[in-house]
Amino acid sequence: MRRYLNNNCDSLPDYGRRYRAGERISTAFVESAVNQIIDKRMSKSQQMRWSPHSAHLLLQVRTRVLDGRLRQDFASWYPGFSANDSTVRTTA
Repeated sequence: MRRYLNNNCDSLPDYGRRYRAGERISTAFVESAVNQIIDKRMSKSQQMRWSPHSAHLLLQVRTRVLDGRLRQDFASWYPGFSANDSTVRTTA
């Protein structure tokens, strides 16, 4: 347990800080939605299934997108990455 905490301390949320700042500390509603989506996509009846590894990688990318840190990650991985702050239009 101690090794797990030491190896993952950068990705573990500080719930005490969040609570004191009035931020949400429960992720149950998100976990439920993620579990439903993953269960559906990993079902054997699906034509294209995700492997557990692929699902994990997709969730990591999606989390970075929602946190607004994906562009920062690309900039650190690729120093010549140009910032394109244009807004993407979507049509209904």
